[in-house]
Amino acid sequence: MRRGYDGIVVAAPVTVPYERYSVHGAHHWLGRALHGLLQAAHLTSQDLDGLCVSSFTLGSDTAVGLTQHFGLSPRWLDHIPMGGACGIVALRRAARAVQAGDADIVACVAGDTNAPDSFRATVAGFSRFTIDAALPYGAGGPNAAFALLTDAYMRATGARREDFGRIAVSQRANASGFPHALLRAPLSLDQYLSARMVADPLALFDCVMPCAGAEGVLVMQEATAKNLGLAYVHLRSAIERHNAFPDDPIQLRGGWAMDRDDLYAMAATSPDQIGLLQTYDDYPVIVMLQLEGLGFCGQGEAPDFVRAHDLRTTGDFPHNSSGGQLSGGQAGAAGGYLGLTDAVRQLTGAALGPQIPGLQRALVSGFGMINYDRGLCSGAVILEAA
Repeated sequence: MRRGYDGIVVAAPVTVPYERYSVHGAHHWLGRALHGLLQAAHLTSQDLDGLCVSSFTLGSDTAVGLTQHFGLSPRWLDHIPMGGACGIVALRRAARAVQAGDADIVACVAGDTNAPDSFRATVAGFSRFTIDAALPYGAGGPNAAFALLTDAYMRATGARREDFGRIAVSQRANASGFPHALLRAPLSLDQYLSARMVADPLALFDCVMPCAGAEGVLVMQEATAKNLGLAYVHLRSAIERHNAFPDDPIQLRGGWAMDRDDLYAMAATSPDQIGLLQTYDDYPVIVMLQLEGLGFCGQGEAPDFVRAHDLRTTGDFPHNSSGGQLSGGQAGAAGGYLGLTDAVRQLTGAALGPQIPGLQRALVSGFGMINYDRGLCSGAVILEAA
């Protein structure tokens, strides 16, 4: 079995409130997240000796450029361009750095801006594959790619639009009590089903809404968090996998399925002992793949699973307690942190929305970097209350 993460904790979750559009650059949003982390932990910038950054809209800058921009001098640095998997991968790698003594306190931050035309520009240059093999044929952006994946999943499993709608509707209910969610008005299943089609079979409420914002956490040893007087959660296990099942003709499973036994073994737990599941949810079909890949149900059984469970925070299977990205908005790479920051708050009894009572363990999973027929990055962590 892989080495565990004994003694590593996550603390000081920060969300910079999202805005639909912003005239400020990504540096502004990342700087606000970093400032929020320092304030929450009563630290100065010189107390941070580790930094991990994720962003799509930094232009020619990377994490190393930000060290000068923000006046930092870390001895451990990483830049993780993995979209919706960045929060999980950042946490896992920062934890290993702290375990090895390469850093004592690591700030993990992600953030992006969203000017009126910035999302189109990001999509146009998203990857070499996009430029060479998708855009010349008129297919551009995530809506087209996820429509392809959703259609393939429906054909393979018999999933119906109503099944995806249950995910969107339950998350909107969770978002109604979460102050940072941009979409909090009630959403019914009828409204979901009657919404305008965007890219068949995806309609309006299947598609994540781009916005601007930032998220961040601190990673350190438990003793450090106690000395700082911080509330914290234990990191019990973490996995990441890239380009999983490359021989599959189209993605109907993700990398979680390859490593989940290690995920649960490291944490000495099982799916039935997870009190909160936070999945990456830019489109509902990816939630389905995570339910299956993480072992909450069998391959192809997620439609039956969502029919049988109440996914609201008050239900029998709490899922995406903040409302996720489908209701909260997708602040670029910060979307890969949204489930993580809210899980830490829930486990420390500091939820911004309704608190899930008696919560002991949360599983947070990530997914990112979609090409035409699959997402390349996946990961998951199990967190436990102190």
